[in-house]
Amino acid sequence: MTAEPTGRPTAKSAPEWPVPPREGWTVDDLDTLPGLPPHTELIDGSLVFVSPQLRFHNLMIRLLTNGLVTHVPSTHKVYNEMTVVIDRGNCPEPDVLIVRKEAVRSLTQTSYPVADVLPAVEVVSPDSESRDRDTKPHKYAAAGIEHFWLVEMEGEDHHPVVRVYERDPVTKTYTCTGVHRDRLKLAAPFDIDIDLTEIHEM
Repeated sequence: MTAEPTGRPTAKSAPEWPVPPREGWTVDDLDTLPGLPPHTELIDGSLVFVSPQLRFHNLMIRLLTNGLVTHVPSTHKVYNEMTVVIDRGNCPEPDVLIVRKEAVRSLTQTSYPVADVLPAVEVVSPDSESRDRDTKPHKYAAAGIEHFWLVEMEGEDHHPVVRVYERDPVTKTYTCTGVHRDRLKLAAPFDIDIDLTEIHEM
């Protein structure tokens, strides 16, 4: 009688996960480790892989990016899902970010220095709630990013909510300065006016 397959991965089929060095991974490893999934982040020397995203996540990134491009002055550039180098062991990837034009060097660069980022935006996903709400904002504030936005989905109609934070220079932590549900209308860091309800038409 032939044995039934167990369904368990064999040594031959199991994925080969990279083994971290004792001191953890560094920023240099993000560009040199073979086979890393797209949008891998580095948090406290550990690699963080991204799960498949909700449609809401994708549309909010597009809505904010398109809206910001029309409002941000020529001294700055808008990008999404690019690595920000905080230090050798921390390289998160905000969903949307604005950087100073001077930080843009070439079409082949893969990251921007944290000192050139203003603001950083995170769209919360089911697999990243703790990182988006706690870990990353603390690191962004400590590293000197003056503005941070947290985007979430609320209600039965899944409408977007954008919570806007500014960094307190004394405590070096973020303070919430507004909660926006229909329109994201701000005077800082730039004059910004984005209709958030457009997500339902995309």
